[in-house]
Amino acid sequence: MASEIRDASLAPSGKRKIEWVRRNCPLLRTLHDEFEKTKPFKGKKIALSVHLEAKTAYLCLTLAAGGADMYITGSNPLSTQDDVAAALVEAGLEVHAWYDCNDEEYYRHIRSVLECGPNIIIDDGGDLVHMMHTEYRNLIPNVIGGCEETTTGIIRLEALNRAGELEFPMVRVNNAQMKHFFDNRYGTGQSVWDGINRTTNLIVAGKTVVVAGYGWCGKGTAMRAKGLGAKVIVTEIDPVKAIEAVMDGFEVMPMNDAAKLGDFFITVTGCDKVIDEEDFAVMKDGAILCNAGHFDCEIDMKRLREIATDSTLMRDNIIGYTLSTGQTLYVLGEGRLVNLACGDGHPAEIMDMSFAIQALSAKYLVEHAGELKEKLIDVPEEVDMDVARRKLAFLGKKIDVLTPEQEKYLNASL
Repeated sequence: MASEIRDASLAPSGKRKIEWVRRNCPLLRTLHDEFEKTKPFKGKKIALSVHLEAKTAYLCLTLAAGGADMYITGSNPLSTQDDVAAALVEAGLEVHAWYDCNDEEYYRHIRSVLECGPNIIIDDGGDLVHMMHTEYRNLIPNVIGGCEETTTGIIRLEALNRAGELEFPMVRVNNAQMKHFFDNRYGTGQSVWDGINRTTNLIVAGKTVVVAGYGWCGKGTAMRAKGLGAKVIVTEIDPVKAIEAVMDGFEVMPMNDAAKLGDFFITVTGCDKVIDEEDFAVMKDGAILCNAGHFDCEIDMKRLREIATDSTLMRDNIIGYTLSTGQTLYVLGEGRLVNLACGDGHPAEIMDMSFAIQALSAKYLVEHAGELKEKLIDVPEEVDMDVARRKLAFLGKKIDVLTPEQEKYLNASL
């Protein structure tokens, strides 16, 4: 099947972006060279649905260097970069994606990728796996396994597995230490504020930021807000995480109380209707709302559009919704992932670690095809530690090593 992209002439711009990533991703660069020699994916088809920008593109080129036939789409309608998609097509990979696709186009692109009959699935949010289980069950026997990048996708996989309906092994990439400690905390923390700041061009210092959810992504987002000089309020449903937020120096309260105080609102939960009509009604005039969770349901955009008496495009990626009570609320990136809809996503050095985990997890699945009994598996510790050691070496850092006597002491039974 031929690729479906917006404009093939944009490839030169995409190639420049990918080259910048290549220069700043030493882990992936090393794996690219290794895979080129060893061809671990020779004869294998990989279907991939991840935010389609330059860092993802370099992961795709790394897997292709390992012999994989790549079938690529985006995992979010507003995160695909058309010039990057064009560059991948020019490099000989099959791509079905473009920026700002509608729902019909988005799901058509997913179907086009799955119709290759993939052996490996690399997913971000779970849409590929979901559609494979609902519309392409006849292709399931081809699947060795897959990898899931995000918390949201893992939640969907765990629900599928509890119901006894998950048909092939999936690696919980997000659970790897080298993924969530750095990608979710430092990557999300920086990229969320990159997206907000470049889109709004407003000061953060002295304002009140409400962060909904204090998982690893919420921790990073709150930490960066504090660093920018904001007063931070955290909303949570988990009492342990709420205490952690208090001890980290943040206010904690229910969303409807926080809604009256916030200047910026950032949802990072993976749940729906975290900010709803009751919250909209009490917000300040000029409050800015955005989402850093996977789907555009955390802010109840459907209801906001229904109750708004007027909506106005204020700047690129900022729409103001005026309510009958008189205040105007400003939503960034249509309530989709603000760091990708309004920015370039996580820094390259962060995604270097996450995508190295992805690539090595896919290699692990191929090497253990037919051997894995569990349907949901964690990234093997040896893969996690391999990536950590490689990254530490690229950072020019060394650590201590246990002596034989120390190992004996730690392993003593008495």
